[in-house]
Amino acid sequence: MIYLNGKFMPIHEAFVPVLDRGFIFGDGVYEVIPVYSRKLFRLNEHLNRLQHSLDGIRLKNPHSSEEWQHLLEQLIDYNDSDDQYIYLHITRGVAKRDHAFPVNVAPTIFIMSNPLLPPATALLSSGVSAITAIDNRWVRCDVKAISLLPNVLLRQLAVDVHAIETILIRDGFLTEGAASNIFVVKDNTLLAPPKSNLMLPGITYDVILELAVTHHIPHEVRQISETETRNADEILLTSSTKEVLPITTLDEKPVGDGKPSIMFNRLYTLYQDFKNTRMRDSS
Repeated sequence: MIYLNGKFMPIHEAFVPVLDRGFIFGDGVYEVIPVYSRKLFRLNEHLNRLQHSLDGIRLKNPHSSEEWQHLLEQLIDYNDSDDQYIYLHITRGVAKRDHAFPVNVAPTIFIMSNPLLPPATALLSSGVSAITAIDNRWVRCDVKAISLLPNVLLRQLAVDVHAIETILIRDGFLTEGAASNIFVVKDNTLLAPPKSNLMLPGITYDVILELAVTHHIPHEVRQISETETRNADEILLTSSTKEVLPITTLDEKPVGDGKPSIMFNRLYTLYQDFKNTRMRDSS
């Protein structure tokens, strides 16, 4: 079951008019929220990020936080999996094609749920490969916009060479992955690029840094050069759906010794402990 503009229905019954501004202009934003044991993970943080995105495109939030929670919990109940990920999509609505914002038009609200599956064991034990590319996206990457064509093209570069992600470099510095956040490890210190308009503020990114603080893991939040990235001892990928993954090959060259290493193993274990306690806790 999905939710579309006030109704729950099977996805095959859902249709959007061709003049929807999301279809015509990519004029909208989205959010992805993990669900563990049928409980929304860090809902307030996700709704705050949604509000930031809506503010970024000057679109009024159609619901209060309480209304969003009620809608999302209903959708969770309609679907079978205990662990799910919610995709929430809001456009500026249906109007005559014109670049200017339409007046008095209701937004389109679409929400769907899919099963949330953990990363495959093989990926955790051997790591994954990535490539690098110039970050040629717009300069408001902090807005979670549905117009993701630049990310799609950058991610396809990785798919074309059987890699899992494209790590993006802008003006000589690491920003993020095409669909993830990226951490670098050097000399037993976890390095994280700072939040800015050039990267999406990841919720899992926040969790990793919180774990580093709580467990006294040396870490720095600062700009990371392309050279530091290429010479890293470890590179880690994080996202809501992939959790934490070790990148062991970058541009066909091994990262460190080419195997998942100390920092990944520690953070992965801490993340799983966190997931199985805090994420699945009812509080």
